[in-house]
Amino acid sequence: MRDVAIIGVGVTKFGELWDASFRDLGIEAGLKAINDANLTGSEVDGMFIGNMSSGRFVDQLHIGALIADYTGMASHNIPATRVESAGASGGIAFRQAVMAVASGMHDIVVVGGAEKMTDVSDEATNSILSSATDQQWEATIGATFASLNAMIARRCMHEGIATREEIASVAVNSHAHGALNPNAQFRKAITLDTVLKASPVADPLGMFDCAPISDGAAAVVLCPLESARKYNENPVKVLASTQASDTLALFQRKDITTFAATASAARRAYAAARIEAKDISVAEVHDHFTIEGILALQDLGLFKKGKAGKAVMDGQAAIGGKVAVNTSGGLKACGHPIGATGVAQIVEIARQLRGDADKRQVSNARYGLTQSVGGTGSTVVVNIMEAV
Repeated sequence: MRDVAIIGVGVTKFGELWDASFRDLGIEAGLKAINDANLTGSEVDGMFIGNMSSGRFVDQLHIGALIADYTGMASHNIPATRVESAGASGGIAFRQAVMAVASGMHDIVVVGGAEKMTDVSDEATNSILSSATDQQWEATIGATFASLNAMIARRCMHEGIATREEIASVAVNSHAHGALNPNAQFRKAITLDTVLKASPVADPLGMFDCAPISDGAAAVVLCPLESARKYNENPVKVLASTQASDTLALFQRKDITTFAATASAARRAYAAARIEAKDISVAEVHDHFTIEGILALQDLGLFKKGKAGKAVMDGQAAIGGKVAVNTSGGLKACGHPIGATGVAQIVEIARQLRGDADKRQVSNARYGLTQSVGGTGSTVVVNIMEAV
C-alpha cells in the first residue's frame, strides 16, 4: 500500500447562501482545491463526492455525474462516485479516496462534499435529517435528532459524566474559534449564560446546543506521498482512516453515554498511525449537538470519561490548551452542510498542519484528527494526519 498525501484544499463560506446553487458551491470548492494543488483538471483520475440528501433538498440526484460535468472533468471521462452515510458522508468519501490512492487504483483524486439545505422549510429539513435515524423505531414515533441527543445528555447528567454547564461549554468553545474563521456561519463568541438561557429545543438542550442548517461545500486533493512535492511544497500525510458502525437505533445499545463506533475507529486509527491520543495537537470533532462534542472527546481518548466536560470548561480544548478542538468553529459555529462537513474538517486540519490557519493557528501542530458521525453514532470515521 502507498502512503497518501493531501496536496490541495478548498472550502466555501458556510451559511444561508441564497445566491449560490448546489452545483455552484461544489464547483467553487473543487476549483479552489485543484488550484491549491497546482493541478489541471486533466491530471485528476478519480472523484468521490460526499452528499447526504440532495434528492430531497434540491431534487437532484446523480451527484457524481453532476459535479464531474460542471467542473469540466466529464470531458475526460473521470469516474465520479457519490458517497452517502448521513453526517459522515464527507468523511467516508475521504476514506474511499484514501483507499483508492493507497491501493494504486488511482493516482490523483478529488474528494468533494456539498449540501444545500436552506431551499426547503425547517419542517422539511427536520424530516430529511430524521431519515438518518431508525424509521421504524424512532422517526415514525416522533423521535428527532434533537430529542435523541437530549436523551443522551440527560443520561450523561444522571450518571455524573457531565453537568449541564459542562455540556453547554462545548458551544462556547466552538463559537470562540468560529469567531476567528472567515468562512464560519456564526462569527461571534458567546457566553455560557447565553447557552444556558437559550430557547429550549429538547430538554435539557436549547437552541445554542444545536448546529445550524447550512449550505456549503469543501474539497481536498489526494495523491501518493512520494509524488506530493511535485504539486505542493507543503503536503500533509494521511496516517490513518478508519470506519466503524453501531446499531441504528439508540435503544438497541447497552450504553448510550458512549459512541462505541467512535471508540473502535479511534483505537484502530491510533494503531495504524502508530501514535497515541496524547500526541494529537488539533482535532475536528462532530458537535452537531453539544453532548456529541463531549462524547467525542472521551471516546477518542482525548480526555477521560467523566472529565471531558470539565476540561472544556477549563479551556483545555481551546487554542493553546491541551488539545485544540474544533478550531474551525466545529459544526456548531462553522456550520453543518451535512455532506460537506467531513471534508471541511479535513480542510481545517490540513491548514493547521501546514501552518496557514491564520488567527486560529495552533502552535507546532504535528498530528491532527477528524471524527465524522452519521446518525447518533451509527457510522463513524476517524482520520489522522501528520505535518510533513
